[in-house]
Amino acid sequence: MRKPPFFEADRPRRTGRRWKGGGFLCVVAVASMSMWGTPSVAATKASGPVDVLSAGSLQDLMQDQIGPAFQKTTGYTLDDISMGSTALASSIVGGTLQGDVFISASPAVNASLEGNGNGNWVSWYDQFASSPLVLGYNPQSKFAHALRTKPWYDVISEPGFRIGRTDPATDPKGVLAVTALDAAAAQHHLSGLRTLASETNDVFPETSLVGELQAGQLDAGFFYGVEAAAANLKTVPLTGTSLAGDYTVTILNKAPHEAAAIAFVRFLLGKKGQQILMKNGVVTTQPKVSGLAFAPIGLEAALK
Repeated sequence: MRKPPFFEADRPRRTGRRWKGGGFLCVVAVASMSMWGTPSVAATKASGPVDVLSAGSLQDLMQDQIGPAFQKTTGYTLDDISMGSTALASSIVGGTLQGDVFISASPAVNASLEGNGNGNWVSWYDQFASSPLVLGYNPQSKFAHALRTKPWYDVISEPGFRIGRTDPATDPKGVLAVTALDAAAAQHHLSGLRTLASETNDVFPETSLVGELQAGQLDAGFFYGVEAAAANLKTVPLTGTSLAGDYTVTILNKAPHEAAAIAFVRFLLGKKGQQILMKNGVVTTQPKVSGLAFAPIGLEAALK
């Protein structure tokens, strides 16, 4: 039996320094003056952390590319926690995670953070990009050639094939993987795919699935194109499907570092951030904002 999707060794990783609460109004006021003040002051880079809670599929991209570029541009340090979007939202509501910015791989997850009953953590969000669901595979697998030359749904049904996915209860990508398996099972009359969709021994935490594949523990797994590109995984398309993760970003209400959060969202949606996303196979889209009237002052141009 494989390990369950969450266990002690798989706690989400945070990079950089941990933020410290307190001084919220002063931090925002001082940082805001440095960002929006006179030209001579605005030219001075800021400092301090921004705490981002991001979908696990963005872990490598956030920590290896976006974080360093953001710090070089603004002076702020990115502290990132990456895990399944649904799990992140549950942790925010439960009070076990705190942050400034929330990035989800599904617009629907934001609903679990909206309203007084959910803590009123989210009042607005921007759907800014998408990434297709693909099958990433280990090139050393004995099934690698078959994956490159045969339909994916036939190959993963073969005896001995080891496939990995994330938990639908904690990660939207897990939902899409089950959807792809069930759809292919119905279309091609492959009952084995329905079995794969219902099994739990092929479920892994989102942030460890890439490592399982690279270590040779799996023949293939379901990934978003962006995480496959960031990890240099070999992939084949899921022919017959058009499933994708739709990324959203918001600044959480009561964010301890609001000025830094505003700077991060502006960077992510700006030219440099968009270039990094596109380089890694993310399909950037025209901002699609829900609750624009509640977005912080300073984001108007980035969200239009």
